[in-house]
Amino acid sequence: MNQLAQSPGDERFVLNLGPQHPATHGVLRVKLVMDGEYIVEAEPVLGYIHRMHEKMGENRTWAQFLPNTGRMDYLHALAYNLNHCCLVERALGIEVPERAEYLRVIMTELNRISSHLLWFGAFVLDLGGFSPLLYAFDDREQILDLLETATGSRLTYCYFRFGGLYNDVDENFVPGARAFVARMRERMPMYHALVTKNIILVKRLKDIGFVDAEMCRKYGATGPVARGAGLAYDVRRHEPYSVYDRFDFDVPVYHEADSMARYMVRMDEIIESLRIIEQALDGLPEGPVMAPKVPKSVKPPKGDYVHAVETARGLLSFRAVSDGSGTPWRLKLRTPCFSNLLVFGEACRGMLLPDALALMGSLDLVIPDIDR
Repeated sequence: MNQLAQSPGDERFVLNLGPQHPATHGVLRVKLVMDGEYIVEAEPVLGYIHRMHEKMGENRTWAQFLPNTGRMDYLHALAYNLNHCCLVERALGIEVPERAEYLRVIMTELNRISSHLLWFGAFVLDLGGFSPLLYAFDDREQILDLLETATGSRLTYCYFRFGGLYNDVDENFVPGARAFVARMRERMPMYHALVTKNIILVKRLKDIGFVDAEMCRKYGATGPVARGAGLAYDVRRHEPYSVYDRFDFDVPVYHEADSMARYMVRMDEIIESLRIIEQALDGLPEGPVMAPKVPKSVKPPKGDYVHAVETARGLLSFRAVSDGSGTPWRLKLRTPCFSNLLVFGEACRGMLLPDALALMGSLDLVIPDIDR
C-alpha cells in the first residue's frame, strides 16, 4: 500500500478491519486507507488461517485427501467432496451407479440451500436484523437433520466415495427430503415479506456496492457475484457434471450489479435447488450406490486431470497431475472465494465503511476457502 501523504490538512489514516471482526466471519484482515468517513484504498491481508491444503494433498494418497476438501468451504463441503470424487473417477474411468449420482445431487443441493440459509441469516444480522437469523437457522436445522441421518455428520461429511457413496440412505430420507421441499416452498414468501421488501434493507443494498461484469472478468469472480452482474454462467448448466443435465432449472441472473442483485440471486437459487431436488427425488432409481471393483489403492494413470463444479459461492476447479503413483504429483485448487475477495478492494473505493461491510457480506466469503 502506498505511503500515506502527510501534508497539512490531510485526514487520511489507516484502519484495520479484522482479523478479528464480526463482519468478516473469520480471520480476514483488510487494511483500509480512510479519508474521513470514506474508503480510499483497501488491501486484503491473507494468511491468518493458511492450512497448506495443496501441499497436504500432494503428500497424501488420493483417498486420504478427500476429508481435506470439505475443510475449505465447510458450509458447502459436499460440493468439494463431489469435485474430488469426480476428478478421480474421471482419471480411473469409473462409472458411478445412477442411484448414487441422484443421491449425490440431492445431498449437494440440500447442502447448497443450507449454505445460502446461513449466509442469509448472517448477512441480515450484519445489517442490523436479528430475527431473520432465527428463522433461517430453524430451516437449516431441518437440512442438517436430514444429512445427519444419511451421513452421520452435520457440517463436514466425507460421505461420497470414489465410485459412489459410503452407504445407501434409509427409508426415512426420501420422505424427509420431500417434506423439507414442501416446507421451504411455503417459507420463501415469508422471507421475502420479512426481509426482501423491508425498506431498511433495500436502502442499504440498492445501488450500493457495484461489482460489474468487467470487474468480475478482471478478477475471475464467479457464482452469485458474477450472476448478479449479468454473467449467466453456472457450471451445472454450461458444463454439466454428474446427472445435472437431466434436470430442468433456471440460472438466476440480475444485471444491476449491486449488493441487492447478489442478494436476489442467492434467494432465487434456493428456489432452483428445490426444483432440482424435487426432480431428483421423483426420478431416483433403485440399485446399488457403489461401483463394482473400485481399486482399494488408487493410482490414476499418468496424466493431467481437471474437474470443476458449481458451489454455493462459485466455480470450484481441481487440477491434478498424476505420475502413476498413489499420491498426486501436483495439485492445484481453484476456489471461488479467493477470486471473489479480489473484487472487494476495487469495489469499495469511495464507499462509507458501513456500506463496505454490506458489500463484503454480499460476497459471501468463507475464509478457509481463501487461505487454503
